[in-house]
Amino acid sequence: MNRKQEREQAFIMVFEKMFREESMEEIFECAVEARDYSENEYVRRVSIGVYEHIDEIDGYISNNSKGWSISRISKVALACMRIAIYEMLYCDDIPVSVSINEAVELIKNYATEKDSSFANGIMGTIAQDFIKNE
Repeated sequence: MNRKQEREQAFIMVFEKMFREESMEEIFECAVEARDYSENEYVRRVSIGVYEHIDEIDGYISNNSKGWSISRISKVALACMRIAIYEMLYCDDIPVSVSINEAVELIKNYATEKDSSFANGIMGTIAQDFIKNE
């Protein structure tokens, strides 16, 4: 499985968690069993990591989505942005531009062009803040 496919599986997990009470670990295990997902370290690390750091990640989104509360953001865009921001913060081996681009492409596949443009703007601003603070 390539990184793009892994990222899509992680997106499905993070998106699903928005609608379920179970822990991310339980959702991951259920997906491996029920959907015949492979036991993949990247998917596990990112999907669980997003929810371990959800307050920090959502803080970045909230602080950079002027005039929009998180509840108004498309669930697809929110899940993808959470993954990209997690990667920016905790995956040094993934270039920031790749995290943003892959998130935008997933949003285009599962939501609207408007959602992808909105998310791209937020993630671009966050990325610039990371660069300034390094």
